[in-house]
Amino acid sequence: MNEQPLVSIITPSYNAENYIEETIKTVLNQSYTNWEMIICDDCSRDRTVEIVEQYAKQDPRVKLIKLTENSGAAVTRNTAINNSSGRFIAFLDADDQWVPDKLTRQISFMLEKDVGFSFTGYEVMDDLGKSTEKVVQVPEKVNYQYLLKNTIIGCLTVVLDREKVGEVQMPLYRTRQDFALWLSILKKGHIAYGLNEVLARYRKTAGSISRNKVKAAKQNWIIYRKHEKLSLLPALWYFVNYAWNGYMKNRD
Repeated sequence: MNEQPLVSIITPSYNAENYIEETIKTVLNQSYTNWEMIICDDCSRDRTVEIVEQYAKQDPRVKLIKLTENSGAAVTRNTAINNSSGRFIAFLDADDQWVPDKLTRQISFMLEKDVGFSFTGYEVMDDLGKSTEKVVQVPEKVNYQYLLKNTIIGCLTVVLDREKVGEVQMPLYRTRQDFALWLSILKKGHIAYGLNEVLARYRKTAGSISRNKVKAAKQNWIIYRKHEKLSLLPALWYFVNYAWNGYMKNRD
């Protein structure tokens, strides 16, 4: 299907042997066929690389890059982006999953609407891949000010059109680098368009969930103050809104 633009799927991996096979399978099962899945491994100490290599031998669209030094998600994603060729860039972490029509629906949506940044709804699953019955609904549009108040955009759902938003790189933070990237794009005047369909499955692991929330909140504050250079009062206002929206999104 030469009429399909190439989609580069950016997948960082680290000690993901329990999940990476299912993640790859959800890409192989896509109804959209013109894609490359660039898996950049951050020095895994388990069987992750071995599993990826098996799939790369079976399908040349699956490509493996191995870092020689553990560098974190931002460097790992950027390395994959720098080795990608697609007009479109999609993000999928090594423990998350897509539904079979995810790329077909989302690329069609972007081409029909002529937009450069899109994201979708998603379902939350537990560590074992079982549905928690939690679904994250998304708004029709998100601009810069909206995103500062509500981190509603799930990284596993995002697709970017390089022809419209230009080349992208994740800021070099150990966490929340995706949030910082979305802000950088929207700050230039772009709008992120939501497709309110459940096209992905986000894995929420049982361990350290509350600690991760605290860590994410601290990193958000750093992004407000250092990356976005917001003064104290605006940063506080956005942070309170972020905390409230996060509570509403994550409550059972």
